[in-house]
Amino acid sequence: MDEKKFVQTTVEEVSALDPVSTLDYNEKIDDITVSVSNWISHDREAVIARILESDDMDDLANEDADFIIDKMETMDPAEAIEILREAEDYHSNDINFPALTLEKIRNLLEGPKAYDDNESLYDLDLRLEASMMKFYSPYPEVRSVCRPTDDPSLPVETFRSYLVGIIWVAVGAFVNQLMSYRRPSFTLSSQVIQILIYPSGKFLQYVLPKRQIGVGRFKFHLNPGPWSQKEQLFATIVTNVGAQEAVFMSYMPTMRLSMFYNQTWMTYGFSIIMGLSCQFFGYGMSGCLRRYAVYPVKAVWPTVLPVLQLNRTLCTVEQKKTLNGWTITKYKLFFILLWASLIYFFVPDYLFEGLSTFNWMTWIAPNNKNLAFVTGSLIGAGFNPIVTFDWSVINYSSCLVVPFYVTANRFFGCVMGGIVLLILYYTNYKYTAYMPPNTSSVFDRFGESYNTSRVLVNGRFDLDSYIAYSPPYVSAGQLMYQATAYLIYTFAFVYIFITEWSTIKEAIIGFYQGLRYRKKSTYERYTDPISVLMRQYPEVPDWWYLILLAISIVFGIIAVACYPAETPVWVVIVAILVTIALLIPFIVLYSTTGYFMSINNLGTILGGYMVPGSGLACIFTRTFAYGVDERSETVVGDLKLAHYGKIPPRAVFRGQVLATIIMIFITSGAVEMLITGSEDFCSWTNPSKFVCTFAHTLYADSLLMGVIGPHRTFDQLYPTFKWAFLIGACISAPIYVARKYSMRYTRYFHPVIFLGGIIRYGSTYNLSYYTEGFYASFIFMYYLRTRYLAWWSKYNYIISSGLTAGVAFGGILIFLALQYHPKTLDWWGNSISDAGIDGAGDATLKGLPEIGYFGLEPGSWS
Repeated sequence: MDEKKFVQTTVEEVSALDPVSTLDYNEKIDDITVSVSNWISHDREAVIARILESDDMDDLANEDADFIIDKMETMDPAEAIEILREAEDYHSNDINFPALTLEKIRNLLEGPKAYDDNESLYDLDLRLEASMMKFYSPYPEVRSVCRPTDDPSLPVETFRSYLVGIIWVAVGAFVNQLMSYRRPSFTLSSQVIQILIYPSGKFLQYVLPKRQIGVGRFKFHLNPGPWSQKEQLFATIVTNVGAQEAVFMSYMPTMRLSMFYNQTWMTYGFSIIMGLSCQFFGYGMSGCLRRYAVYPVKAVWPTVLPVLQLNRTLCTVEQKKTLNGWTITKYKLFFILLWASLIYFFVPDYLFEGLSTFNWMTWIAPNNKNLAFVTGSLIGAGFNPIVTFDWSVINYSSCLVVPFYVTANRFFGCVMGGIVLLILYYTNYKYTAYMPPNTSSVFDRFGESYNTSRVLVNGRFDLDSYIAYSPPYVSAGQLMYQATAYLIYTFAFVYIFITEWSTIKEAIIGFYQGLRYRKKSTYERYTDPISVLMRQYPEVPDWWYLILLAISIVFGIIAVACYPAETPVWVVIVAILVTIALLIPFIVLYSTTGYFMSINNLGTILGGYMVPGSGLACIFTRTFAYGVDERSETVVGDLKLAHYGKIPPRAVFRGQVLATIIMIFITSGAVEMLITGSEDFCSWTNPSKFVCTFAHTLYADSLLMGVIGPHRTFDQLYPTFKWAFLIGACISAPIYVARKYSMRYTRYFHPVIFLGGIIRYGSTYNLSYYTEGFYASFIFMYYLRTRYLAWWSKYNYIISSGLTAGVAFGGILIFLALQYHPKTLDWWGNSISDAGIDGAGDATLKGLPEIGYFGLEPGSWS
């Protein structure tokens, strides 16, 4: 048979096995490279190209293909079968694992009969799949950004990478902390800073002298050569953890300003102590969580993949090639999208704001309440097929980053939540019809915003004043949000422990053995290709992280024991223990799906129950709970980023610790500057728009949960909230069993993420923040990923990064040029979204009864 016909025939045979993910090789047959070994023929090389998501063997993936070919040559069939058997067992319930690959592995385990006794093709696929599992990655997303090899000679922890990282940590932390108090706020995101790091590193490459300085062991090169990809990634990791607002600094205005709790004793020194306590507790926990969310192969971390792709795009020279008709390089495409997104962002964010909040259905009849309640983007449920032309809204759910099933579960959960919200509202459940349907505001029985000063005497809760005034009432959206949030805490805890018990059990054993055998590397317990490559780098011992944990606890105890914080030490310990218990399953969920579960609400309630009558104690409890949660999940994500990038763990540890210390001093200084130097800081009339929206929300929450207390708020008005915890725990096991025995139909249904969609109500968020993200996710994360996998692997994360970075830069320019000294543009396109009932924000289904109030009878809420 003619060689070309032989290749063509074999490719068609292979294509028939996997028609969805097969690439079109018909036009590439002439370009297939000659066999690199005496046993790999043309047909096998074509299949290798298909597996590696490449149209031919002549692009950048050529090195990876050669690497896999070399491994295939030494792969024993018996070893291959054992590898695939372990992979089938490990990934059988893994939603992220490609279903077609799992089916193929099961066919291979059946033997050559599944290939119609075509032993040649069976042997090829057997070796290929086993080699991919053992030496590369089973996930196409990971293969698109992470190489199966490593070059340990590349410089990482250099003087210039530290210098660049420290400079942008200082700038980013200062700007992000200041702007977090502003409305509208903007941030120097990690993608923006990553772009700024690259020219900074290249600049130092040309200006620093090529000389070695230092003494003895502490000698280092000022300029070791070209700015490397590992230096870029190391500086990015340093800025990821340092160039952001600190958790405790966001809480400072609520406690310190006279308009709130007026705790003037909270000085710069106190904020340093609390900041270090919160931040380093997260670091200490991240070390303990490595075995749950960094080393396991299942921990894909979708949220860090765009960072890796952008890092490679900036630092790697790419060869042009044709891919589904596209020849543009990733580098060029990124900057085209960045500039296009930046310029376009001026349209929905400044020139025509109606395109951002595109509640066009309410424009038809602006004064129609029912239309606003059902379709409105602001106070309504958000049932609107076209809701925005603003990428910052479309990308609210990270639609081009997280897997499609995650976006779909959240979207349909949000649809369900909207239906439930409207049922609650139109049936006037718990007096919700006397308030707007979807708002975070708290109301009194007269339909006005709850005035907490009327229940306080000398800053403390007064029962007589409370009885004379009113209990607090919440909207239908807030009621549904609170109940679902409490339910999801216990549900997720039990459900994830059941579904991921093998991973959790392995992590517990590994942590114990890591403490017992301190000289033994944890990487030796893991056989995946990245962990094997990382064995050459000294690991960070567990006791390093435990020391950070101990230091942070000491700082926390000093803060609450030596200052008038109204918070007993035992309260801090309880809050931390509860957080640790929930953090393990939540970090597993975040690492596999990209869905972040915050426990800030639970921290607020814990404070209210443990220290009744104290708003300060409520805030401190929430600080420790949420600070540990948020910081741990952020740091663990960066550890996975370093794992994928093969960055030495001890270098990452040193860089993160240094960046955090710098961040705490910078952000504390930023808060001090605003509190002492900004006129009317946090007031709604602040001329620079530093109105501190979160500080006002936190004040209301702490008064209701801390001062008035959850007993009075929930026991008398909303007893269902208490049962939500029990209901969540009880239904988790039955749902797990039902899903297990109907996996064929429920494989992509994730109940925790589905519930996460329901809790998007209760504030300014609703279905409108998910609708167009769902469309985009379907196109990119499902259709293009399944039909054009090679194209998707190359361009998807670049498209996401380019559009997002353009919006970030556009927001910065709009603020500096048009909003710092306000230059308003008053016309129909900027006022139409707020012109009707949806924009007014105070419309209700029912007016006050004739008696002048709604709700419980007077005197019945003591």
